[in-house]
Amino acid sequence: MEQDKIKDLYNYDEQYRDTIATVDEKGKRVWIYPKKPKGRYHNKRIVVSIVLLAILFAGPFIKIGGEPFLLLNIFERKFSILGAVFWPQDFFILALMAISFFVFIILFTVVFGRVWCGWACPQTLFMEMVFRKIEYWIDGDTGQQRKLKKMPWNAEKIRKRLLKHSIFALIAILIGHTVMAYLIGIEQVKEIVSQPPSENLAGFIGLIAFSAIFYGVFAFLREQACVAICPYGRLQGVLLVKDSMAVMYDWLRGEPRGRMKRNEDRNSKGDCIDCKLCVHVCPTGIDIRNGTQLECVNCTACIDACDDVMTKIGKPTGLIRPTSYSAIAEGRKKLFTPRVAGYTGVLVVLMTLLTIFVLGRSDVEATVLRMPGMMYQKVEGGMIQNIYNIQFLNKTAEDIQLDVSLIGVDGTIESVGEGATILPAKSKVDRVFIIKLPEADLTETKTKIELELRSGEQIIDNITTNFLGPVKF
Repeated sequence: MEQDKIKDLYNYDEQYRDTIATVDEKGKRVWIYPKKPKGRYHNKRIVVSIVLLAILFAGPFIKIGGEPFLLLNIFERKFSILGAVFWPQDFFILALMAISFFVFIILFTVVFGRVWCGWACPQTLFMEMVFRKIEYWIDGDTGQQRKLKKMPWNAEKIRKRLLKHSIFALIAILIGHTVMAYLIGIEQVKEIVSQPPSENLAGFIGLIAFSAIFYGVFAFLREQACVAICPYGRLQGVLLVKDSMAVMYDWLRGEPRGRMKRNEDRNSKGDCIDCKLCVHVCPTGIDIRNGTQLECVNCTACIDACDDVMTKIGKPTGLIRPTSYSAIAEGRKKLFTPRVAGYTGVLVVLMTLLTIFVLGRSDVEATVLRMPGMMYQKVEGGMIQNIYNIQFLNKTAEDIQLDVSLIGVDGTIESVGEGATILPAKSKVDRVFIIKLPEADLTETKTKIELELRSGEQIIDNITTNFLGPVKF
């Protein structure tokens, strides 16, 4: 009997959709007016959203060791993650971080489905917990919104539209400035805001562009960003498996569905009374009873709506619940599958390598290059000299005085034009050095030499380079 129900439910030869829920067969946008959600899951989402949004807006102001909590300055090629500063020279560490992050996303999705989309994604948090709440407050619930849409442009409609979109624009400006702060730093954003646009035209245009984009996304694009644009959402069909957690309808218990009638014997029917409240409350317009679908972001609004109905008709809650296909169809609840084990193993290896590289990263790095276009020179005293450009990178938040010396050879090294090599905090310094070695000690055209970087008694780094000399016959 149970297998027949499964077969009947998933036999969609005649019902198969070749369009998404928010676009009809002709390609025209279907505007969604979801019913205002309420219930225990929604209350938990409110708490989670408040915490995450507070962290998001506070992030640019949080500093660890004098560095931003998170800074992704692609313009100056400077990145700060949890107070640790990374430069282009740390590209391999950033690449390893990115790979580890994507493997984690895959592992997380395989096990827990799209819980990120419904509960933590900034797009969903702002759309459902900020902009949609404002819309309910001004325009009302589903029926009132539809009525307002059809209403002619009278004083009431103009007032509500102007008020709503003014608030939307203000919030979009706030979001745009916050995102900009994560890219260039809160100090530069303050500077752009406090100065006339002509003083920092590029920054001003950037803020306007970000604000306009976010206004367009949350006022008009809305759920289409999740359904049609977000690459993570499009990858769900590849990442989800039968054991993945998702918001699912228990078809074994709910089918065959049917309207509840007075004094009806429902022994031959399932618990679903076909009230369609799970559809009306869905922010992407799907019917969760049709199984896992592209548009579902696991927001759990349908669970609250269904549980409320089940309580009213005296049935157990959980007809729609977070579970997996295997848990419903076969009664299995095993999450740690071989696929999950494989992803976990790869993630552990990547995290181990990442930890080793981060802990072993030097605070000061130097790149040595011979002066382009110049050969060696013979100078008095039987010495051969080469001129080098050395670029120093100080990754710390403190100034460092460096001493550069030769190791293992009899020669001299001196800085051109300046005295001590001072590296300001978080900066690059280019210096020119002249290295002289006795011609008698040079047995090859290219001789490997080693330079030692020292700050006081501490050895910062050792670097090697080639020293050119006369051809030996």
